[in-house]
Amino acid sequence: MEAADGGARNGAASAARDAAPRGAGAPRRRDRDDEGRARNARPRDGLGRPLPYGSPGVARQPEGVVREPAESLAEAQRLLDDGMPFHAHEVLEDAWKSGPPEERELWRGLAQLAVGLTHAARGNVTGAGSLLTRGAAALGPYADSAPYGIDVAGLVRWAGDLAGSLRGPVPAAAHAPRLRAAAEH
Repeated sequence: MEAADGGARNGAASAARDAAPRGAGAPRRRDRDDEGRARNARPRDGLGRPLPYGSPGVARQPEGVVREPAESLAEAQRLLDDGMPFHAHEVLEDAWKSGPPEERELWRGLAQLAVGLTHAARGNVTGAGSLLTRGAAALGPYADSAPYGIDVAGLVRWAGDLAGSLRGPVPAAAHAPRLRAAAEH
């Protein structure tokens, strides 16, 4: 009986969330994309934090875009330089999901570094440290090959330095890493 009650409570909580009032008492349905998948449509700030419905937000990165590696790196770098590491993570995640299996850890590691910087900018020191460390570890095996001119050694060093120096929020653009060696830009 208790398990059923717990399930009912969880289901009720979910239903209450989905039907939470929006505006003049109208129930709020769960946001869905064009394919019917759940997708939060709330606007977001430059660090990917949800804002209230109707607030002006930063344009989101389209999901599922397949780019050439150089395009992914250039777009991610632009977003990092603009202080939007959450959005850079979205670009790198697309590369991770669409790339060849032998490169998935490379792109996943880069995406984790971007999320680590996102947490650092938000002031989540613990989360930032964890993601920066995981991202650097994922990149480590690529240090000798430096695919696409990615400065693997520099990024691993950057991640360790940032993780070790965090005490509170940092400005994302001022702490953005260089994804590629200087000669590759």
